[in-house]
Amino acid sequence: MTTYTPMIQQYLQVKAEHEDAFLFFRLGDFYELFFNDAIEASNILEITLTSRDGGSTDKIPMCGVPFHSAEGYIETLVRKGHKVAICEQTEDPREAKGIVKREVVKVVTPGTITEGKSLDANSNHFIGAADQLDEKLYALAYVDLATGEGKAEIITGDERTLIGEIEALGMKEIVVRERLHITLNEWMAKRDIVLSMENGEEDNNSLNVQSNIPNELHEACDILVSYLKRTQKSSLEHLRPFEYIQKSSKLSIDANSMRNLELVQSIRNGSKEGTLFWLLDETSTAMGARKLRIWIHQPLADRAAIEDRLTIVSDLLEDYFLRDDLKTSLKEVYDLERLSGRISMGSASGRDLAQLRNSLRRVPHLKNALQQSGHERLQRFSEQIDPCSEVLDLLEASIAENPPLSVKEGGIIKDGYHEKLDQYRDASRNGKEWLAGLEREERERTGIKNLKIGYNRIFGYFIEITKSNIHLADLSRYERKQTLANAERYITSELKEKEDLILNAEAEGQELEYTLFCTVRDEMKNHIRRVQRLASVLSELDVLLSFAEVSEKQRFVRPQFHDGRALEIKNGRHPVVEKMMDHSLYVPNSCKLTEDANMQLITGPNMSGKSTFMRQVALTVIMAQIGCYVPCDSALLPVTDQIFTRIGAADDLASGQSTFMMEMMESKYAIANATGNSLLLFDEIGRGTSTYDGMSLAQAMMEFIHDEIGANTLFSTHYHELTKLDLELERLVNVHVAAMEQEGRVVFLHKVMAGPADKSYGIHVAQLAGLPDTIVVRAKELLDAFESGEQAAVATAASEQMTFFDLQEEPDPVSESDKAVLDQMKQTDLLNLTPMQAMNLILDWQKQLGSK
Repeated sequence: MTTYTPMIQQYLQVKAEHEDAFLFFRLGDFYELFFNDAIEASNILEITLTSRDGGSTDKIPMCGVPFHSAEGYIETLVRKGHKVAICEQTEDPREAKGIVKREVVKVVTPGTITEGKSLDANSNHFIGAADQLDEKLYALAYVDLATGEGKAEIITGDERTLIGEIEALGMKEIVVRERLHITLNEWMAKRDIVLSMENGEEDNNSLNVQSNIPNELHEACDILVSYLKRTQKSSLEHLRPFEYIQKSSKLSIDANSMRNLELVQSIRNGSKEGTLFWLLDETSTAMGARKLRIWIHQPLADRAAIEDRLTIVSDLLEDYFLRDDLKTSLKEVYDLERLSGRISMGSASGRDLAQLRNSLRRVPHLKNALQQSGHERLQRFSEQIDPCSEVLDLLEASIAENPPLSVKEGGIIKDGYHEKLDQYRDASRNGKEWLAGLEREERERTGIKNLKIGYNRIFGYFIEITKSNIHLADLSRYERKQTLANAERYITSELKEKEDLILNAEAEGQELEYTLFCTVRDEMKNHIRRVQRLASVLSELDVLLSFAEVSEKQRFVRPQFHDGRALEIKNGRHPVVEKMMDHSLYVPNSCKLTEDANMQLITGPNMSGKSTFMRQVALTVIMAQIGCYVPCDSALLPVTDQIFTRIGAADDLASGQSTFMMEMMESKYAIANATGNSLLLFDEIGRGTSTYDGMSLAQAMMEFIHDEIGANTLFSTHYHELTKLDLELERLVNVHVAAMEQEGRVVFLHKVMAGPADKSYGIHVAQLAGLPDTIVVRAKELLDAFESGEQAAVATAASEQMTFFDLQEEPDPVSESDKAVLDQMKQTDLLNLTPMQAMNLILDWQKQLGSK
C-alpha cells in the first residue's frame, strides 16, 4: 500500500470492503475504475482503457464514465449480473485537509436496481432470501425494493422446487446464509441468478416487516432486510410488512405449470404476447399491471373472496358509463407505489412530487363515482379509498405546477409558499429587469446597437463592446474587465453593485429552495403508508376494471362455484388462441368431470387439439379463481387448491436432464403434492421411452391417481391399449378429439367427443407436415403389412426392445435356423440407421422368422 499515492491507497481500502462489486470511485465529474475493475469494465461497457501513475513503478489500468451519465453504464453492468458500489465524495474538496473523504453510499445489485430502461414498469422486480428449514422445507421471503411490496412463504419440496418458485417470480438475486450458499451455488450459476451471502447479525423485527407471519419465516425476512440495509444505506421506511402467502388461501401453480400454460411468459420467445397476462391486461396503471401478474401467479382458493371479486366485476360490467369514467380517471394516476419508494429512499425529484399531487387530485372523483354508483359492493369498495387530503394540501401549496427534473436549480417551490424565498426571487427577477433597462440606456447613450450586458461564472456581469465601436463609448465611465480578440468587456460601479445583489439573491434563493424541497419530501415520508394503502386499493380497482373490459369484449361469462369436486364447462374456449385467430373459426369444447367420473382419458391424433383442450380447462379454472369471467357458455367449478401440468417436451439442458427425465420429475412432483381438490393435466406421459415402458408407466400413474389421490384429471395418450382401463377404473371415462379421413388426407374436427379414438392418423399427420411422398407411400405399405395378420411376428420383434425395467426371464430356446437372423441383429449398428432403414430391416427379419 505504501508504494501507492494516498488517493490510490484510499481506493484500495474501500475496494477491500466491496470485493464482489465494481467500485465506481468519484473523482470530480467522473466515476473512475482502477486495476482489474477497469480492465473488466472497459470490455463490458466498451469504453477506453487507459492508465495513470499511482505511485508504483507500473502504470495502473484505469477507465471512467461521466457522473451525470453513469446510470446507463451502471444498469448495463447490473443487467449482466454484476454489482456496482457507488463511492462518493462526502466532504467539500475546498474544506478538505488532505485527501477528500469518500465512502460507498449505495451498492446496486441485480435485485436492488430500481431505475433504468431495462426495468419493466408493469412487472415486479423482486429480490429474495431463502432459508432451509428442513430437508424438504424452505422459507422464501422476497421484496420489490422499488415499491416496498414484500411477501413470504414456505416452500415444500427439494431445492428444485425452491428454484422453480424463484424462477416463476422472475428473481435475479437471492440472499442466503453460508450453509445454503454451498447447496444452491451451482444451481443458480446455471440460471444466471446472482447468489449473495449475508452473514451479518440478525435484525429481529426490523422495520416491522415480520408481523403476522410464522416464526419459521423470520430468519429469511431478517436475512433480506439486513442485506438491503447494508447495500442501500438509505431509509427503507417504505418497506411494508411481509404478507404471508398461506398455501390454503391460494391456488398453487408450480413453475413448470406456469410455463406450460404460458400464464405470463410465452414458451416460444419469452415475451408477453400470447399469454394469459397479455389477454387480460387492459389496466390503466403500471401498478395495476403488476397486481394482475401477482394475481395470476397466486389465484385465490377461498370461495367467499373469489365471489367478492366476481360481484364487483359484475357491477362494473352492468354500468358502462361508470366503467369508462373510472378508467379515464385512473389513466391520470401515476405509479404511486414507485413514487413512494423514491420518496422514502430520498431520490424523488420535484417532478415526482408533482406526479403524486396530480394523482391525488383524481382520487376524490374516483371515490365519489364509486359511492354514487348504486351498487352496494362498489360503495363498500369506495370506503377503502383514502384521499390523503393532508398530503394533497401540502403538495398543492408547495410544489410548482411544472417543476424541472433537477432539484438544485430552482423552479420547484411555488410562489407564496415561503416569504424569504419570495424576497430572493423578487430581487433576482427585478435585478434582471434592471439589467435589461441598463442595456437599453447604454445603447442609447453610446449609439452602439450591438452593445450587450452578459454574464459568465468567472467574471460575473459585464458590458461588452466590439473593438470597432470602442471609439463611440465614453471610456472614462468604464473599468476594463476582460479583453477578447474582437471585443472589450467593461464594468461600471453601478453594475458591480447590482451584480452582488442579483447573484446573491439567485444563489441563496436556490439554496433555500432546495432546503424547502427536502423538507417537503421528508414530510411526505410520514404519509408513505397511507399512500401505499391507497395505491393497493386503486391497483385492485384497475385490475377489476380490466376484467370487466376484457369479459365484455371477449364474451366471457360469470363462473358458478360449488363445494363439491365436479367440474362442468359448456362450450369452453382457449381464450388466448381464440383472440389470436378468427372468433368464428374457433371450435368450442365442453368438459364434464363428475363426482363419479372425474378422470378423462383423451385420445386422438397429433395436432387435433388435445393439448389446447387441456390447457383451456386449466386457464378457465385460473381465470375464475382470480375473479375474472371465463370463456365458455357456462361453468360450474369446484375451488381448486393446486394445478399440476405435464404438457409439452422441454429438455432442461442447464442441469443436464433429458426430456424423459424432466417428464418423470414433473410427474413425480405432481403426484407427491396433489390432493383430492387438485387439477392434474398429463399430456402423453411415457412417450420419451420405449413403447412398453411408456405404456406401463402411464397406466400405473393413472391407477395411482385414481385410487390414491382422486383429483380431477385430464390424461391424454397415444397408447390406445389404455382405453380399456375404463373397464377397471370406475371413475375413468374415454373421450377423443375427432378427426376424419377425406380423399386420403386427415381433416381435424377439433371436437371432443365421447369414447376412444379409432385410429391415430400418424401417417396422415406426417403427410400434412410435408414429408416426401415416397416416404409416406412406403409408410402406408408397412402399416398395412403390420396390420395384416403378422401380429405375432411384430410382438416377437417388439419384445426385443430395451426396457427401463430389469425383467429377469428365462430366454426361449433358439433354433439353429434362427441364428443367422439373430447374428444380423447383433451386428447391426442401430445408432447409425435412419428410421426408414431400421423399419425395412425389421420387416425383413419378421418375414424370415415368420417363415420358420
